Order: sequence, then structure tokens, then C-alpha cells
Amino acid sequence: MKQRTLWPATLVAGLVVLAGCGSASGPDAGSDGSKGKLVVWDWKSGDAAASSYVKNAKADFARRHPGVTVEFVAQPFEQYYTLLGAAIQAGKGPDVMLFNGGGQIRDRANSLLPLDEYVREDKKRLAGWEAFTKDGKTYAAPVTLQGHPIYYNKSLYRKAGLDPEQPAAGWDEFVADCRSITKATGARCFAQGNKEGIGIQFFLSGLGSGVLSPAEYDDWIAGRRDWSSPAVKRVFSLWKEVNDKGLNNDGANSTAMFNDAFAVFQSSKAAHVIGLMSDTGHWKDFAEFLDADDVGVMKSPVVTAGATPSLPYDGGIGYAVAKWTKDPEVAADLVRSLTSTDALKSFYADAGAIAADRTVVSSGDPAVATIVSEIDRGKPALHVALPSKTVDLMGRLSQQLLSGWVTVDAAVKQLAASDQAG
Repeated sequence: MKQRTLWPATLVAGLVVLAGCGSASGPDAGSDGSKGKLVVWDWKSGDAAASSYVKNAKADFARRHPGVTVEFVAQPFEQYYTLLGAAIQAGKGPDVMLFNGGGQIRDRANSLLPLDEYVREDKKRLAGWEAFTKDGKTYAAPVTLQGHPIYYNKSLYRKAGLDPEQPAAGWDEFVADCRSITKATGARCFAQGNKEGIGIQFFLSGLGSGVLSPAEYDDWIAGRRDWSSPAVKRVFSLWKEVNDKGLNNDGANSTAMFNDAFAVFQSSKAAHVIGLMSDTGHWKDFAEFLDADDVGVMKSPVVTAGATPSLPYDGGIGYAVAKWTKDPEVAADLVRSLTSTDALKSFYADAGAIAADRTVVSSGDPAVATIVSEIDRGKPALHVALPSKTVDLMGRLSQQLLSGWVTVDAAVKQLAASDQAG
């Protein structure tokens, strides 16, 4: 990555040493991986909610490769891509690694093994492949589906005299309902956390289908993004307008998305939050604090005439194989075990993840039922289509927009230049 030239030499050396600590199967390993070792990097395997998922995946793999040891190394998410970047620069490190769908994996595709020949049998069973592809090649197998539904608190709706089963379909009506909720309960319209610049990603994808026309939405996903479009500018002016009009909780730029903004929603201090489908900041988390029947799911209100709101979702997280692994077929088999039906059933049951496996029936909760019913009509999330550098820039500019340090026109112009640079 180009970031290498910006890092102090001592930091690079330290990261490379750390990256080298997890080495692939040793030179004494057989061609079938027997007596060898595969190292997996991720940020999930250390979570208690993922323990049964990892256990089932390892058991599935052990049945086919009893001689291979699998070592999971859980990295801190906030440092994950920095550490992974160092490993990639060194050309050694983990055999298998976890990625978010979108720009993070596409930017590193040159260091990954195309998996198409190994996962053919899984293509129909799993959904969300597009988020892990580049130039027609597949670089990871999806574990979860990730999306950005708008969750709302039905109890607050009832207290304001509103019908919780019929949330507003239009933006003006939606804002009026929010005003009614605030007057009756003191709760703000949106729980928003943008301390890390993440809030704008959720906002763009959560509300974008209510602003862009269907054709413009599809063009955006396909890479034909017209940043000068009035609808595109409207998304970013709406971002600022929502905050300026007091619809967000106070201090959005100083509130962390994980997990402070979600705590605002869970404590009934905000009526809505643009959250996730899995496996944090989502229905299962919220149901621990709110009655499950009070957690509603809605699509974006229509902001621009002609827009057709849809559920924004993609492949969420997926496992990839490094080019340097000594036995690609065995490493790819580990990826297949990590996306096996039994493993993904556990991930849904324990963590609430919406599994990428079409055979895993996600049901039993009203919010999940609503989400699952919208998946077939959903479209890819807008921010996932952007290059990772543009997403990072968007985060910084979103903070400046809320603070009044940059205009919408100036911000959009910078984003267009970054997007075009790739």
C-alpha cells in the first residue's frame, strides 16, 4: 500500500515482525497439509459470541484434514488493517484472513488468491459474493450479510400517539413524526455517532435509496457515479441538515458509533438509529435492552420524488486466502469450513449474525423477519461501492460538514476527485 512511505521506519519494522509471527504451514508439511499449520487472522474469533462458530468450523475442517493444525489469531479491529497491511508488504503472515466486503478487500486483491475454482459448489448456497469480487474474480467467501436497516423504537411511537406499525413513508412526514416524538418523550429523532467518521457511511447507505433514483443508484454501484448530481449533493446536504435541525443526539462528532450511539438508541433517548444487520449494533443487541416486539425495522423515507427505497446490504465479512500460503487447496478448504452451514447456524444463533447461507433460516424475531423479507428486493450498500480511500476521506469531510468547516459543494468536489483517482 502507498501508506508505507508515510510510516516511521521503526513502526514498519515492528509491524512486520508482528505480521511474521503467524507463519504458514512449515516446510516439513506434506503436499496435503498433513502435520502442517494454517494461521487465521480475524477480529471475531476472540468474541465469546463467536466461540461456537469457530468450534464448528474447526471441527468441519478437522474431519477432512485431520493432520493440519489451525491457529486463530484475533487482532484488535481498530488496528487490523494496519497490521494486515504490514503483513502484506512483508509477503508473509496469516494463510487465511478476514475482510469486510468492499474497498478493504478490493484494495488488497493483488495479495490474495482467487477462490473461484475452490468455491464453485458454494456459489448457490451462499449470498453476498459481489462484495468480495474484483475484475470478475472472487477473493473471499461470505460469512454474513451486512446491511443498514433503520431501526426504530415502537414504544416511543406509541407514546407520541403515532402508529408504530406504519412509520412515515415520506421525509417531511417522517420529520414531523420525529418532532412529535421529541415533544412527547424528549427523545431525538436519530442516534448518531460520527467520532470515527463512520456515521456518514451508515447515513449514505441507510437513506441513499430514498434520495437517488433507481437508475442513479444502480449507476453508483456500477462505478458510474455522478458526484455533480443534485440527488448526490442532497444526501450530503441532508446529512448536515439533520444535525443542524437538532434531529441527532447532541455531539454527534464526539460520539463513537460503537457503542455509544447504539446506547443512545437502546436507552430510548433516540427514536431511530441506522444500524447493522449483523453481528453488533443490530436487532439482537437492541432486544437485550428493549422489548423485542418494540424494535421495528423500516426502509428510508422518500426524500426525492421517484426514489424507490430498498434494504441496503452486501456480503458483510468473509475469509480470504493469502497468495503466499504453501498449500492453497487446503487453505481454501478452511475457508469453506468457515462458511459451512453448521458453522453459520451457530453464528446466527449465538451472535445474531444474518448468515450468508441461504439454507440458514433466520427467524423467531420480528425485526429479523422484516429484514429477511426485504433481502430479495434489496440492493448493494452505497458506501461499500466506494474505494477505501474515498470512504476514509468521506469520514473526515462528514465531520467538517457537521462542524461547518466545509461546504457541501466543496466536500462533494473532493470526494469526486478521490473516487476518480481510485
